[in-house]
Amino acid sequence: MWQPSWVFPSILSAGYAQKNRRLPFFFAFKQKNFASHGVSLRSENINQTTEKKQMSHISSSAFSDTKAHYDLLDGLRGVAALMVIWYHIFEGYAFAGGSIIETFNHGYLAVDFFFILSGFVIGYAYDDRWGRNLTMKNFFKRRLIRLHPMVIMGAVLGAITFCLQGCVQWDGTHIALSMIMLSLLCTIFFIPAMPGAGYEVRGNGEMFPLNGPCWSLFFEYLGNILYALFIHRLSNKALAVLTILLGVALASFAIFDISGYGNMGVGWTLDGINFGGGLLRMLFPFSMGMLLSRNFKPIKVKGAFWICAIALVTLFSVPYLEGATPVCTNGIYEAFCVIIAFPVLVWLGASGTTTDKKSTQICKFLGDISYPVYVIHYPFMYLFYAWLIKNQLFTLEQTWQVALCVYAWNILLAYLCLKFYDEPVRKYLARRFLSKNNKQSVTEIMLIRTDTNSRYKFNLRKSV
Repeated sequence: MWQPSWVFPSILSAGYAQKNRRLPFFFAFKQKNFASHGVSLRSENINQTTEKKQMSHISSSAFSDTKAHYDLLDGLRGVAALMVIWYHIFEGYAFAGGSIIETFNHGYLAVDFFFILSGFVIGYAYDDRWGRNLTMKNFFKRRLIRLHPMVIMGAVLGAITFCLQGCVQWDGTHIALSMIMLSLLCTIFFIPAMPGAGYEVRGNGEMFPLNGPCWSLFFEYLGNILYALFIHRLSNKALAVLTILLGVALASFAIFDISGYGNMGVGWTLDGINFGGGLLRMLFPFSMGMLLSRNFKPIKVKGAFWICAIALVTLFSVPYLEGATPVCTNGIYEAFCVIIAFPVLVWLGASGTTTDKKSTQICKFLGDISYPVYVIHYPFMYLFYAWLIKNQLFTLEQTWQVALCVYAWNILLAYLCLKFYDEPVRKYLARRFLSKNNKQSVTEIMLIRTDTNSRYKFNLRKSV
């Protein structure tokens, strides 16, 4: 059994966060979109050659009646997810050495990018279906089938890695197996842990102590609920007003450093600032993404994927910006990224196209593994951090072989989970709970196509 003195220790406690406020500690990234797009084709989409080129392939997340995905957005989601692993690797060096994250310091902003992608694809996928063949019940079933199988897998892996670490909290307190099982059940059913509760097994106040990244999925679920209840009913003008108000609130939160961390790394626990800040971090980019999808008109851009991918890596790599008075300099940069840069990148990515079969396959692969990578990687980061602390290793130069193995292992395991667990389970659940709805959607598509062709022939004869 591992000794408490070298298990990922108390430097990750709230006291450490107060000591070094520049660290968005225990940051986990959401996915944003990670969406299942069960959407029938509208007549105005059927004969648009440009749109077909932009969205030429179906992702593994799709249902049988889905629209084609934006290939480049899938690829960018994958790039951001892979950057999450590197960010958490360097987070381990910072925690082990008691310093700040010096490489990919703003990697935590990937969660905001994911939320924008999520709003964009959900708006694109579902907005035109409400009142036709999509009910609230069916929407929730689709989202649960898309997201929750991997939530369960991440929870199980988190319980296993916690047991491998010795079943102890950060201060060395031993945790009973019953509490670990209760924490596992709460994670599976997405019941967040209150700070200090017995089933908050790591003792750090996390919503989901067995798998930290679930906090952002928790807010993703809230966003989906709010979308189904009222956001999708908003007119384009009302949605724009809501987005502007949320943008002002988010900018104020970041620029005036409301959290006191010196950054927007909030949302991972249930205290007031983190819960409110996490909700705001989800609501603005989610609404912005929906607004972009409703008003999207592609522009001509060459090399969009590489431009956007390089821009993302660059934005995440900017070091922490010092300065807290009269406003937080780092907060200004964060607000710029979330409110301006990320929406521009989503627009460019949706406008671009893949130029050959190889690039299309790469984007599809990146998109397919993005969600599994996000969900399953952090339990193994706990093990990596504990190893760093035990051996007092604080740099990539000292541990690059192990770091590469951790990186490769998470990608490999994510792909295996995708192919041998996630996809088969989702296919079974879709057949079991959505087959009737899918048949109705296919029928609707055929009727729309027939109607479109009839109008086309009528107009052609009339013009002749």
